[in-house]
Amino acid sequence: MCAVAVGCSSSSPASTSTAVVDDGGLADASSTDAGGVSSGDPGTDDPAASYNTLHIPELLTGTSFNLTLSASTKALKSGAATATYGYNGANFWGPTLVFNKGDDVQISVKNALSEDTTTHWHGFHIPAVMDGGPHQVIAAGATWSPSFKVMNNAGTYWYHPHLHESTQAQLIHGAGGLIIIRDPQESALALPRTYGVDDLPLVLTSRRYLASNQFDTTAVYGDEMLVNGTARPKATLPSQFVRMRILNAETERAYNLGFADGRTFFLIGTDGGLVNTPVALTKKVLYVGERAEILVDLSHDAAGSVVLLKSFNNGLTFGFPGGEPAQSGNFGSQLNNKDFDVLRIEVSAATAGAITSVPATLASNTYWTAADATNARTITITDNGPGTPFKFDGASYDANTVNQNVALNAIEKWTITNNRTFDHSFHIHDVQFAIVSRSGGAVPDDEKGWKDTVRVPLGESVSFVAKFDDFASATNPFMYHCHMSNHEDEGLMGQFLVK
Repeated sequence: MCAVAVGCSSSSPASTSTAVVDDGGLADASSTDAGGVSSGDPGTDDPAASYNTLHIPELLTGTSFNLTLSASTKALKSGAATATYGYNGANFWGPTLVFNKGDDVQISVKNALSEDTTTHWHGFHIPAVMDGGPHQVIAAGATWSPSFKVMNNAGTYWYHPHLHESTQAQLIHGAGGLIIIRDPQESALALPRTYGVDDLPLVLTSRRYLASNQFDTTAVYGDEMLVNGTARPKATLPSQFVRMRILNAETERAYNLGFADGRTFFLIGTDGGLVNTPVALTKKVLYVGERAEILVDLSHDAAGSVVLLKSFNNGLTFGFPGGEPAQSGNFGSQLNNKDFDVLRIEVSAATAGAITSVPATLASNTYWTAADATNARTITITDNGPGTPFKFDGASYDANTVNQNVALNAIEKWTITNNRTFDHSFHIHDVQFAIVSRSGGAVPDDEKGWKDTVRVPLGESVSFVAKFDDFASATNPFMYHCHMSNHEDEGLMGQFLVK
């Protein structure tokens, strides 16, 4: 039937904040966040319970951007407001930045916090000195002004703090934001791209609260969902194809996403941009740091009907982050080992010019293969037993130690091996890679796109191939690390020089 056939037609119809369609057709129809109190079972759709309108982050376009990270508060529960961080006056998260491939962009990042921070451009192919990793510290009260050419493909990326030993706490407070890159290839496609209407940013996190309503910044898992910083969110979406740009911005939890009615949706983009052809799915797993762009067909849903985006995290293999049975304690959560709601979608009438089909072809990527690699290396995740910090090859992160040296223009195969205790989410800076093998079976179709972050399950190895081109330095390293920020802060991080 039409809902599962790629290419079929539906039966029914200088930094600026924009509120109109810009020159790329990306419009801002931002809604407000009502705040409020989560109520009811987090895994049950309860029409009588309170829902809050999904916050849509402000949209900034241009080639010159000003970001200021500062402390704020947000009313997330009844009683005292919760202390938060946000960029540009937001009380959680920050604006969505829109870049065009090929543009030279300048960014001014002011740190108005009372502590040091950094701002990392996650997924970007840029010089190491502009990367915003732990070496590019922005002192309290200081301003950092990176500039670089946008070389990445159209896709969904993000920015966030990367200060060693403080990443978890700063992310939990809400520091971060999305980046949308556009290019001519993506712009030529008939895809939804009216921001906040049929092109929806979804930043998935959860939080645990102390009795004072403050975030527990040591918690591995949260007890309550936040999407774009909104508790118990709802969104009104038109009865047509809708694009969702989904980021897992958790501390550790992974999501097994799908819809309550089991409907098919289409993966159109991975971390590094569009895939060649849409991939029909009923579930999509996202580990920390991963992004997915999906198309969802709401054209057969009547105005006024409700569709639920859920995470099906019940009964998964041990090692899946958030699958642990404990409901409390250090590795427990009220969301653990449960199927739970992520977003309540209330369907409205279709918009003018609605997208009513899925393009049969999206891109013409040529991915690296194992045969292309001229060098190979293996990195092993180790520990000294449950409860001890994870390490790479037995060594914790040391800012003065270069763990890997890579020749400029080398095409390398990296194998990440995980025989210890729990799953991990491996992220590498500078490059987008192609996954070429998994010890646990064939590489699934939804991972056959450009990636910068990859799940590494317990007891398995994964291999990817990347080319380390364009940027070299004998002194400024790039990072690789587990993107579970508690593991990263504890030292599961290494660095490499391209030279």
